[in-house]
Formats: sequence, C-alpha cells, structure tokens
Amino acid sequence: MTELSRADTGGLSPSEVGDVRRLLDAAFDGRFDDHDWEHALGGVHVIARESGEVVAHGSVVARTLWIGGDAHEVGYVEAVATAPGAQGRGHGTSVVRAIGEEIRARFGVGVLSTGEWHFYERLGWCRWQGATYVRRADGEIDRTPDEDDGVMVLAAPGAIDLGATIACAERAGDDW
Repeated sequence: MTELSRADTGGLSPSEVGDVRRLLDAAFDGRFDDHDWEHALGGVHVIARESGEVVAHGSVVARTLWIGGDAHEVGYVEAVATAPGAQGRGHGTSVVRAIGEEIRARFGVGVLSTGEWHFYERLGWCRWQGATYVRRADGEIDRTPDEDDGVMVLAAPGAIDLGATIACAERAGDDW
C-alpha cells in the first residue's frame, strides 16, 4: 500500500533528504545534478512510500513567471520521479495529483517543464501554446524556442491565456 506524505523542505529529516536525493539520482540515471536538486528545495515535497521505502517524489516551489508580460507567482513543479523498480504502479500519479492539490490551495496556477506530456495531460495539465522566454539578470529577455513544447500548466479554465508569452527568470542550471 502506498503512503503519501507532504512536508516543507525544512520539515524533512536528514534521512528523508538522503532517501529522496538517492531516488532522484537513480530515476534520472545520473542526469539529476546539484542545480536540479537546488531547484526542488524551498517548497512542499510530496513523497510516496511503499513498505517504508521512498518510491516517488515531487516538489512544488513558489516561482515568479511573466505571463503576457504580467508577473504571476505560480507553483512550479520540480523533481518528479519514481524509483526505477516501482514504475507503472501509480506512485507517480499519486504524487502529481497531490502536487495539484497543493497548487490549487496555495497558488491557483501550476507550471512545469517536461517531455512527458501524456503523463501530465491525463492528470489535467495543458500544454502551453505561446512562446517561451527567459529574463536574464541584466534585464534582457531571450527567446527559448526549444522550451516551447515542454512547458505545461495546471489552472482553472480561463484563468490565464495559454497562448500568451511566458517567461521565467534565469537561474543556475536549466532555466525552465
């Protein structure tokens, strides 16, 4: 039986932090770096356990995005993964559903970047239709066409214009 827990980053024990980081390293097959880990911290973590073992994780952190030029604080989803040996049993789905509840309660709008569109679409996420950009520290705005197909949003119908432009602030590692 899967047990879900939620905790702010500061509420995770050192052993939970280690368990989650090992899960992410294994699930991303060595492609989850320290920047990715930093992006996942500072918000709410949803952790799925089976027989006490961490089998899936996702976090949602506050992030300012510019939609159609207007600043919005959104719940940005990071570090969603399921342990390789536990995939296909609904753990990731349970985690993403719980993340959606957190987003609706705290932010109203959720955003993420992924190549796994079908997984998120079946859970109510929509693909962004507008152009994507990054706001650099010097104030310049750069177009990020490679990200256009990967940005997804969770919001009430009509809450935001999915065809507008969307921009995130630059950050270490992947901007999106």
